[in-house]
Amino acid sequence: MPKTKNTLRLNLLAMFIAIIILQTSIPLIGYIPIGPLSITIIPTTVVIATILLGTTDGAIIGGVWGFITFVRAYIWPTSPLATIVFVNPIVSVFPRIMIGLVAGWAYTALRRRFKNQSLSVSIAAILGSITNTVLVLGLIYVFYKAKAPQLYQINMEKLLPYLIGVVGTNGVPEAIFSGIVTPLIAVPLSRVIKRRQ
Repeated sequence: MPKTKNTLRLNLLAMFIAIIILQTSIPLIGYIPIGPLSITIIPTTVVIATILLGTTDGAIIGGVWGFITFVRAYIWPTSPLATIVFVNPIVSVFPRIMIGLVAGWAYTALRRRFKNQSLSVSIAAILGSITNTVLVLGLIYVFYKAKAPQLYQINMEKLLPYLIGVVGTNGVPEAIFSGIVTPLIAVPLSRVIKRRQ
């Protein structure tokens, strides 16, 4: 039985890595470009992987996405800013790993408190998505605020309000999307996987 469980885990891990590769490679299934930035729905995939496989594997899936983001910043950027900010692995990789960790920890804590699995998944998904948005934009501010006039064509004093605005226009829709869609996919799949085990 442990061997079967491990085989299923490895197969699911490979499947999620393949999905992440597709989402980062095919336009409009992972990123929705809007102006100089992109609304991303990939955190939903990372959280689903976290719910089904656990916190560690969720962090691995997030790390894969971050690594692809880092590489793509050099060869096929998703936005004009990507060639400048995502070449820094602290900005491109670290927040993606944290999606899996935060969502996994939140889901574990919420499942102990609530009987409703869908609610626990939804809240964990929202927190995971917000983690990505806040960390990416926060780290952009920390590392690139000195270059704000060149990056954003705005005054230095307006950089922080601009990034907060991005949280509202990009981060909130991403979190809402993740909070609605993740339980619709993750809850039925988790039941199927439990039956298989």
